[in-house]
Amino acid sequence: MIDQLLWAILPYIVLTVFIGGHIYRYQHDQFGWTAKSSEMLEKKKLALGSSLFHWGLLFVIGGHVMGILIPESVYHTLGVSEHMYHKIAIGFGLPAGIAALSGLIILTYRRITDKRIRKTSSASDLITLVGLLFMMVTGLAATFLNIDSKGFDYRTTIGPWFRNIFLFRPDASLMATVPLWFKIHIVMGYAIFIVWPFTRLVHVFSMPLKYLTRSYVVYRKRAPRKSI
Repeated sequence: MIDQLLWAILPYIVLTVFIGGHIYRYQHDQFGWTAKSSEMLEKKKLALGSSLFHWGLLFVIGGHVMGILIPESVYHTLGVSEHMYHKIAIGFGLPAGIAALSGLIILTYRRITDKRIRKTSSASDLITLVGLLFMMVTGLAATFLNIDSKGFDYRTTIGPWFRNIFLFRPDASLMATVPLWFKIHIVMGYAIFIVWPFTRLVHVFSMPLKYLTRSYVVYRKRAPRKSI
């Protein structure tokens, strides 16, 4: 019963809140649809932490796409063996995860220790940071504990389970042999996606496409006043 709830029912509840929450937020709080930048209050830690976090996260997301969304059969067709895939995943995944986690720690430290930034922070800001920290830590732990190439292969369990959710064919049995640390990481992912629409994370979907077509801003030098 618990397995059915966690792996066959809860994913759809999370998706419903995630999609519905964004629609509601956009309809009722467009002015709050922002990252609420605090760059004017402190720049050095923000520049370092933000760069490490965002660049590391891009590679982490790429690794998740390669390991979960792309079926194992595709790699076999391309001639990529399990050993080769595992070396690539560890070689790129660990440094990317460490970089993203390091950046997130810097951003969290900055928000907690800087008095001005702390005063402008909301409860949702702190909840988001703590949730992301737990998710990143559990993800790195799962990677470290699975560093042996003969260990657990998530491409044959978590991958099919995840893809089947979007095909409306949830199969909780695929998660039966998944190690605990991977399950904790997924549950933390649930938590992040549930709170996402109600936090500053919505800025991920704010693409400034209008900047590509907007008119140039023309600055003219003010003409000197003529003396009388």
